[in-house]
Amino acid sequence: MSESANPSIRVLLVDDQELVRSGLRRILRRRDGFEIVAECADGADVPDALAGQPADVVVMDLRMKGVDGIEATRRLRADSTAPAVLALTTFDDDEMLSGALRAGAAGFVLKDSPAEDLIRAVRTVAGGESWLDPAVTTRVLTTYRSAPPTRQSAPSEALTTREYEVLQAIGRGLSNAEIAGTLHISELTVKSHIGRIFTKLGLRDRAAAVVYAFDHGIVVPDETNGSR
Repeated sequence: MSESANPSIRVLLVDDQELVRSGLRRILRRRDGFEIVAECADGADVPDALAGQPADVVVMDLRMKGVDGIEATRRLRADSTAPAVLALTTFDDDEMLSGALRAGAAGFVLKDSPAEDLIRAVRTVAGGESWLDPAVTTRVLTTYRSAPPTRQSAPSEALTTREYEVLQAIGRGLSNAEIAGTLHISELTVKSHIGRIFTKLGLRDRAAAVVYAFDHGIVVPDETNGSR
């Protein structure tokens, strides 16, 4: 299929280690459907980088000197038109990862994950869905749930039973196709339910829906499967 029919996923790399960025460049290759539009070594440089080169996904290291990945994600996701953020970190950064979810990241992937996982993660996030690395999902979400949440009105007051089920599935990390299969409905119906959920609950995107699901106890860590 031609490149015009399948435009490249534009990626901004944010990591303070040149060696890491070099490795990411080798994985996210143009021939595999990716375009590295810019690179940053500090979270403070992200807005200027995006102003010069729009991106679909920001692959964001969390531990950086200067402005770290959590703060950079928080600033970026304050703009509803900003690209999705995929957090990149090490195995023992549970608190950082739970903070990244609260800041608005669409998910996270470990630095030592196989190249195939990184590729799938970037594609998944670019498609508007969430990605939670199965190696640490339960631990991270346990940390996430231990943090003081900002409670809102009970979702059952606003959502139908089916919409509640869809929101629960989003919180568990299921894709639209997996939700459709689990609930025995079409993907188009799933998308319609998601649109109504966002409108009713005032949610900006899928990442915000995941945060909402955990903040309201709709999903608990041992219910997540961490898979796509």
